[in-house]
Amino acid sequence: MSSTSSPAAVRRVLVVGAGLTGSLCACLLRRKFQDKVHIVVWDKARGAGGRMSTFRPPDPSSSSSSHSADLGAQYISATREYARSHHSFYSELLAAGVLRPLDCAVEGLRRRDGGADYVAPLGMSGVVKHFLRESGADVFLEHHVTALSRRGASWEVRRKDGAGRQFDSVVLTVPVPQILQLRGDLEDVVSVQQKALLSDVSYSSRFALALFFAPGVDVGVPWALRYYNDGDDDDADLKVVCYAAVEPRKRGTEDDAGRGPSLVVHTGVPFGKRHLERDVEEVQPVILREVRRLIPALPQPIGIKCHKWRYSQVVSAVAGRPGHMVLSERPLLVCAGDAFTHSNFDGCLTSALSVLAVFKDVM
Repeated sequence: MSSTSSPAAVRRVLVVGAGLTGSLCACLLRRKFQDKVHIVVWDKARGAGGRMSTFRPPDPSSSSSSHSADLGAQYISATREYARSHHSFYSELLAAGVLRPLDCAVEGLRRRDGGADYVAPLGMSGVVKHFLRESGADVFLEHHVTALSRRGASWEVRRKDGAGRQFDSVVLTVPVPQILQLRGDLEDVVSVQQKALLSDVSYSSRFALALFFAPGVDVGVPWALRYYNDGDDDDADLKVVCYAAVEPRKRGTEDDAGRGPSLVVHTGVPFGKRHLERDVEEVQPVILREVRRLIPALPQPIGIKCHKWRYSQVVSAVAGRPGHMVLSERPLLVCAGDAFTHSNFDGCLTSALSVLAVFKDVM
């Protein structure tokens, strides 16, 4: 009986985290390796986006009449250097209508480097969803990863509900503290030096509040985006609010018929740190009082959403900003994200590109 060569096995790849880095990793792997990979994305949240999530009003009856609100990333700023090196990605998003140039003034923003700013007309989560669609990945939400265990040449990844599944390669794109909390064989895999580097990563924390209004309501301010303070001086937490934006003015979609505006505010970093362990329900009235003080003409909202970002932006990244960290070569386990670069679109893209380079070496 003659023998024939069998086709190479399809590599099963799990990306943990449906945020920007995770979606970019999935997309880049698909574009490079096509049908040589079966990509699965798990995220513990109920929606994709991570820190680029876009929220609807909490009251279903008002969701059809109010604009959505970006409670995480507000807009994308590209330096001149990144605008050149990542030109193809920006062009792709602009051509798809996922991004458009920010064409309104940003009050109180002191530093400008001559780069370009972009907003997402349908919300920042649209950027993540675009790359997830391009990846063709099987996306599973409310899949909270708790443990990774080696099973021969594979990783068995277990979820909070006790279910598990095996993969040939795993990419972790969740915040570093959540990586360090994973159980199973991770403790044996991570070297002493790697653990020290990961343990030194730190994040800022903040609260974000969205107020949703009925169609035709005037929010009570003339601007689209405004910074209220620098956010990091010793008494900045007394000011509570450091940033505010009016949707849809920010997105350039103010003429959308039948959609009421929404107002988004972010607290300063010191305020977020001081109140980090308090429940959102306790902190929301404090923020709301300050918003009403800052905007005396603020109308009554028809919906309110307050969110706590325990891991908002990276304050201290992994030394050297390597883009990723390989925790295990066989089976492959790599972690990535803004903790290995810096907290913005280009930082996440740089990290994802470095992950792609790792897969090129092992595929």
